[in-house]
Amino acid sequence: MVLDISPEDLPRTGDQGIGRVAVIGAGAWGCALAAVARSAGRAVTVWGRNAETVTAINRDHENPRYMPGVPLPAGLNATMDVAQACAGADLVLIVTPSRTLREMCGMIRPHLAPGVPVALCCKGIERGSGLLLSQVAEQELPGHPIGALSGPTFAKETALGHLTAATVAFPFSYQDRLHPETSTAAKVAVAMGSNAFRPYVSDDIIGVEIGGAVKNVIAIACGMMTGAGFAENTRAALITRGMDEMKRLAQVLGGRRETVTGLSGAGDLTLTCSSRTSRNMSLGVQLGEGTPREKCFDGRNVVVEGEINAVSVVELAHRVKVSMPICEAVHAVLHKGAPLGETFARLWARPIEGEPASLSLSIDHPADDAAINDLAERMS
Repeated sequence: MVLDISPEDLPRTGDQGIGRVAVIGAGAWGCALAAVARSAGRAVTVWGRNAETVTAINRDHENPRYMPGVPLPAGLNATMDVAQACAGADLVLIVTPSRTLREMCGMIRPHLAPGVPVALCCKGIERGSGLLLSQVAEQELPGHPIGALSGPTFAKETALGHLTAATVAFPFSYQDRLHPETSTAAKVAVAMGSNAFRPYVSDDIIGVEIGGAVKNVIAIACGMMTGAGFAENTRAALITRGMDEMKRLAQVLGGRRETVTGLSGAGDLTLTCSSRTSRNMSLGVQLGEGTPREKCFDGRNVVVEGEINAVSVVELAHRVKVSMPICEAVHAVLHKGAPLGETFARLWARPIEGEPASLSLSIDHPADDAAINDLAERMS
């Protein structure tokens, strides 16, 4: 359920109990969300590991490492001291790579006041355990409401004040269902909302998280096929069938298919699969063009969430017995050394299926091995 609540229905600034926001992570998206919160009138402190970045944010109101040339609002403070960042915080946004979430939760735990809500702004599934990131945070931060903020958002555009929408999701209690305008999700939404940033409220954190984790893997697939020379038909097919993979996984885990058609699913998927601004799409394009992985991004060590999540998403899909052939193909190329051309040619030649889930159908595809091999050569 996504609630489009009118502004008059929401508690106003100063009444919703969120005046001070701690942002854990001083990368591009962390600074963009810090700018959003500051523009919405919050007192904001950003925690970062890098001394030069922290100094530049405080002195120059800019993050030259991740968003050079993008001005950050005055009054936005940065620190390398996690206790200082969390002091007096009414809301915490965790905006670090998904693989470090458990560590980050343990680091901030001693410094949070009881009951402070924590919104996860990273996307993924924990490798090994198969836990959603909210489940990881619940283990590490007992007593704190755990939610997620997700949507079709490039950091630079968000920081520059381009019109942006996102979903804020927290589990709803019975009382929240009676009065959704007083839910934690609604309070966080109004605390972050501004003229340029429009949040929507959801009670389906599972659906929101699955959309965020899987879309990065699908974006790599779109990039691979783009880099191999295919065009819009191919990308549209991958986006659409990729969304179906997202829906199936979300539904089996207790989320709702409807959520996957919203901002955190279809919206984020479409954006990430449509622009090389996305590191996931960009990695796929480079691999599709034949660039070895170690030479992608000019050899720089760039964290690509979809590359990491390809493993955890496929492992989870196997565990719950959900078919995700596009994610499987990406995983095979990235982590099993499978040839890109042959892998995607075989993906396209899978048995013909019914598109509605209710239509159980599997018919051998008419493409013969020679045709598949020809297609594989075109992509190699």
